[in-house]
Amino acid sequence: MSGAVFVAGHRGMVGSAILRAMALRGLPQPLTASHAELDLTDQAATRAFIGRHRPACVILAAARVGGIEANRSQLGSFLYENLMIAANVIHASHEAGVPRLLFLGSTCIYPRLAPQPIPEEALLTGPLEASNEGYALAKIAGLKLCQFYRRQYGRLYHSAMPTNLYGPGDNYHPSHSHVLPALIRKFEEARLSGAREVTLWGSGTPLREFLHVDDLARAALFLLGLDSPPDWVNVGSGEEVSIRALAELVRSTTGCGAELRFDPSMPDGTPRKFCDTSRIRALGWRPEIGLAEGLRRTVGDYRSDAAAGHLRG
Repeated sequence: MSGAVFVAGHRGMVGSAILRAMALRGLPQPLTASHAELDLTDQAATRAFIGRHRPACVILAAARVGGIEANRSQLGSFLYENLMIAANVIHASHEAGVPRLLFLGSTCIYPRLAPQPIPEEALLTGPLEASNEGYALAKIAGLKLCQFYRRQYGRLYHSAMPTNLYGPGDNYHPSHSHVLPALIRKFEEARLSGAREVTLWGSGTPLREFLHVDDLARAALFLLGLDSPPDWVNVGSGEEVSIRALAELVRSTTGCGAELRFDPSMPDGTPRKFCDTSRIRALGWRPEIGLAEGLRRTVGDYRSDAAAGHLRG
């Protein structure tokens, strides 16, 4: 990457990981803007900012995110805000002549009952998971906008679709967080309070894949180093685990002695979501942080942030 890089969403979990990865590589400090400085849902403001700075590359990591409850109860908000962020940043970059852009999405773009592992070709072959349809539709639109601007205008705009992420800077809100940070908070609070049991949503049977956010950041920089990357690639760890097994691993890592219970009256979400990462692996990228090690680090980060009063959520 030569020239200025604009990292949109630099204060989020993904954006901050990208900043760390860039610093470790000795890359120049990127261009950033907080939400107070730039509302990416505001088309005029986004166009003015990107037109004024004219970066050589944009990494679009900004998004409104949340877990099952946040997504299913705010489908419209998740669709609107993420759609506006994607459309405004991608189009403003095109207007300003930005030659390169990487859009970061999610493997929730694929059908609820997609073949497993999920190949990139599964996109738009079936209905989406209803509980996060708004978010998924916005990410599909962003991916397609990059693909079509590349085809129509020759812009090197491409996308990466990571699986479930975790790591430093995650959101630990009691009801709006994703499954892994929610589990860490539940078991940590149970350990500290001496609670005798922890009850979790669903049956515990869904299978999930988790990727440490620092591995995603490395994948993003890897993709930006390619002369002709695919229009979009899956980014995953290659490790699959049931929610029950994940909960038991979190309980063990935190040292919590509470009994584990599940509430099958609450939703499970997609039954299985394991992505096929053969495309990016064939290009030369591999994850470096296994789930057990990543979870150990993340619990340590949680405790440090909680002690300092910096815990998100």
